[in-house]
Amino acid sequence: MSVEARSREEVLASLRARRRLQRRMHEERRSRPRFLRYLSWRFWKFERREYWRKPKGNDNKMRLQLKGYPPIVKVGYRTPAEIRGLHPSGLEPAIVSNVKDLESLDPRRHIVYIASTVGLRKRLELIRAARERGFRVANAGAV
Repeated sequence: MSVEARSREEVLASLRARRRLQRRMHEERRSRPRFLRYLSWRFWKFERREYWRKPKGNDNKMRLQLKGYPPIVKVGYRTPAEIRGLHPSGLEPAIVSNVKDLESLDPRRHIVYIASTVGLRKRLELIRAARERGFRVANAGAV
């Protein structure tokens, strides 16, 4: 088998693996329930703040995991280790604050986030350098 054919097969295999990973990530996200704060369906002030709060009341039906009440957060709902912490595109997020940080990263494996402490002039420079090297910049915005 020639070098070109082998590299083509490797590229196709990596693309298939990434597609499989993305499909699995999508299925995991869809199958996980929305964890509701207790009584968020009843009070307007809780509807606006849908963040999770563990029910701690003595007679709380949700804490007791009674039928008819929403599920509570448990370790069994955790994301599998192989896809935990990945960007929805299937790439590993990496925070970058200067051009030198890009040298240690691989554009096929990483997606770049520019640190929030970076100013506009340096941010523009970083975006340009990242795109030249083939990186995707997640928080480039309209710049």
